[in-house]
Amino acid sequence: GGLRPQRLLDVGAGSGFFSRHLLGRGAQSALCVDIGYERDRDESEAGKPVLYRRDCDQTDCDLVLMMDVLEHVDDDAGLVRHYAGKVPSGAHFLATVPAFRFLWSGHDVFLEHKRRYTLAEIEQTMRAAGLEVVKGAYYFGLVFPLAAAVRLATRGDVQPRSSLRKHGALTNGLLAAVCAAELPLLPLNRLAGLSAFVLAKKP
Repeated sequence: GGLRPQRLLDVGAGSGFFSRHLLGRGAQSALCVDIGYERDRDESEAGKPVLYRRDCDQTDCDLVLMMDVLEHVDDDAGLVRHYAGKVPSGAHFLATVPAFRFLWSGHDVFLEHKRRYTLAEIEQTMRAAGLEVVKGAYYFGLVFPLAAAVRLATRGDVQPRSSLRKHGALTNGLLAAVCAAELPLLPLNRLAGLSAFVLAKKP
């Protein structure tokens, strides 16, 4: 079944967008960690605590979010392992990453990505960090053929530029599914998509 996360650890959280989304769906607290914060601060969302920190010590959080984070670091498995050491046994990790190296574009350069992943690669990253993979899939699969055609047609163009878009309904739906016991109902597309997600667990 799905999860009922209560205490969130949001790594590379930025504005805390994803944590705030889940706090509106049953989670009770969020610890947002990002080295980009100028200072530590405490806020709230729907009356629930949201702590913004540049680092964290041991925590009892039961869901670790790594949403579009791992592609930015040199040692992705090392980062997962680092935070796995801070949470209790049984805690889950939800990570999303951009998919497929051949989709590399100026947008990746603009965002300072180190890599894109196949589903097998992101699952192996989690295993290398000592976690057990629960489920993984590609998403944004319906627009994959069009996006792939556009990327391949402009393959020589890797000038840094942004193609930023608001977080789509599918991303929000993925988060909602984690909280609403609906994850088994998500269509498990293991063929292709613009992004990949993996749900893993600390043994």
